Amino acid sequence: MTASNLIVSSSKLRKGDGNVLAITPESAGWTYVGFEVYRLQEGQQLRQETGDQEVCVVIMTGKANVATAKEKWEDLGGRMNVFEQVPPYSVYVPNGDHYDIEALTELEVAICRAPGKGTYPARLIPPSEVGVEVRGKGNAQRYIHNILPEGKPADSLLVVEVFTPNGHWSSYPPHKHDQDNLPEESYLEETYYHKVQPEHGFAIQRVYTDDRTLDETLAVRNGDAVLVPKGYHPVSAPPGYDVYYLNVMAGPTRTWKFKNDPDHEWIFNEWTK
Repeated sequence: MTASNLIVSSSKLRKGDGNVLAITPESAGWTYVGFEVYRLQEGQQLRQETGDQEVCVVIMTGKANVATAKEKWEDLGGRMNVFEQVPPYSVYVPNGDHYDIEALTELEVAICRAPGKGTYPARLIPPSEVGVEVRGKGNAQRYIHNILPEGKPADSLLVVEVFTPNGHWSSYPPHKHDQDNLPEESYLEETYYHKVQPEHGFAIQRVYTDDRTLDETLAVRNGDAVLVPKGYHPVSAPPGYDVYYLNVMAGPTRTWKFKNDPDHEWIFNEWTK
């Protein structure tokens, strides 16, 4: 797998339904994670069936009404730029349901998908229910919004936002989760949807395995998604450019158990001194 296969770029032209980015298990060459981004104009509507997938609708920017078969929520959102760094509104939708999105303003919405079992009903995830935390230390400090962590109900999906200040690293020290070897490590496919501020900048993401059969260093632009099918996957925000990403993970077991790169695990010990 080469760098060109790991980056999926947003289209500069919206399709009629507003879609600018689409990743399916088939296009990614894996089994569990699907991810889409829509940019809707004020007044535009989007309706989709969930089929056999559960969905987390993340209102990245703008305001919207969202309805499912049994629920309706109005005037959601308000964050007009992800770098405002306030938690978003999201809606969880089970398989065998549908969702209707009506844009009340210009709207960017992420659709996160993974296999569903129909265990949980549709629900709103308001900002007040998003866990906020700080990870790392020094120039590896970053800020986390846990939208759909493993402690919250879902069948497969794990969804999180990360804000990396300029000059900092995140997903660091490098870790991986590509072996179904619980309790030590879980198999989770993962997408990274990146935003960069200012928009003409870039981020750096490396994806590599222990044996280096996969070893790619990616220059990531605003609106790019990175596929992480396996391996370690640290991110760097260059000086002058703040970096945001929305992570979607899913696998056979809904738990995040990762293995650190043993070459760099010593850094954790430095942080505790």
